[in-house]
Amino acid sequence: MTTIGTPLSPRATKVMLLGSGELGREVLIALQRLGVETIAVDRYDNAPGHQVAHHARTIAMSDPDQLRTLIEAERPDLVVPEIEAIATPVLEALEADGVTTVIPTARATRLTMDREGIRRLAAETLGLPTSPYRFCDSLDELRAAIDEIGYPCVVKPVMSSSGKGQSKIDGPDGVAAAWDYAMAGGRVSLTRVIVEGFIDFDYEITLLTVRARGADGAIHTQFCAPIGHLQRNGDYVESWQPHPMSATALARAEQIAGAVTDNLGGQGIFGVELFVKGDQVWFSEVSPRPHDTGMVTMVSQWQSEFELHARAILGLPVDTALRSPGASAVIYGGVDATGVVFDGVDAALQVPHTDIRLFGKPESFLTRRMGVALAYADDVDTARGNAVEAAGRVKPRAV
Repeated sequence: MTTIGTPLSPRATKVMLLGSGELGREVLIALQRLGVETIAVDRYDNAPGHQVAHHARTIAMSDPDQLRTLIEAERPDLVVPEIEAIATPVLEALEADGVTTVIPTARATRLTMDREGIRRLAAETLGLPTSPYRFCDSLDELRAAIDEIGYPCVVKPVMSSSGKGQSKIDGPDGVAAAWDYAMAGGRVSLTRVIVEGFIDFDYEITLLTVRARGADGAIHTQFCAPIGHLQRNGDYVESWQPHPMSATALARAEQIAGAVTDNLGGQGIFGVELFVKGDQVWFSEVSPRPHDTGMVTMVSQWQSEFELHARAILGLPVDTALRSPGASAVIYGGVDATGVVFDGVDAALQVPHTDIRLFGKPESFLTRRMGVALAYADDVDTARGNAVEAAGRVKPRAV
């Protein structure tokens, strides 16, 4: 039986999020609806999650001393990593000492925070189909690896998020620029990249996979309907649910996602990224937390990915059922400024069956994700068109 204490009382159930951007903000809101006391941690003040949590803390989460000091002072029941740049050895030590529980586990956090750990687990330990790959520590090693893998190929930092530092290379002239871009886009100062052979896939999906307790008290794995998405420069700009795929491909996708998440263990939601061509499926990446493409679930599912995550980590039952076809479209900053205003929100909401989420980020950049438009409809194509139209009507402006 799960017991939840009253916030701000001696018996409070306390959850700390490490990373409090737009995804963390929604998890915090979902937790608060269930009566949980929340602590939002980020590297800068007034992050989106800071604005809604019971407590806001600003530290360098990659600094082991700062991270240990904060967790030992706050003593949360659960620590929920929401970004990659975290001092994971500290989490492993604190979990081993019984100081806190890490979601989904400290091991899973360590393995998935860098592309090397999770790729070696999937391809070499579990034997799952992936693109050919090499890891490189210098430009010369990168050139040698590409000579083996061939063109086109994709170069990524081993630690980054939202497509930062990622390049597709079509020939030798792009290798040096791709290396420099990867070095600039990594989450931490590591001179290590992964180069992957390019798979000629039909489409890419995110399969949200939930490990949660059932009525029998055991952990069961459930899957949301597949999410399709459009990316530019490695960053998502649109997503939609459900994405059509053959029964054979869906079964293979669920088998791959189940194998990876069962190995990682723990409770919560995982965003498993997969390439699909016909009935063939390849593993790409996994995040042990809500996924940016999964923001569509705020309009398409009865329980969004954030509600699923909150319920699962608390040991509560979940419902992954689809409510309606839906879509999301990113609202970009469009300007480099602090404290922007947003024009056109009223016009955006005049588009049928739409909603808007503005993230409250204190600083805007030209290509920073500042919000998302959501739409539902009887079919995905209509929802996509309405989401894109609504997003385009919102105009961030410097003041």
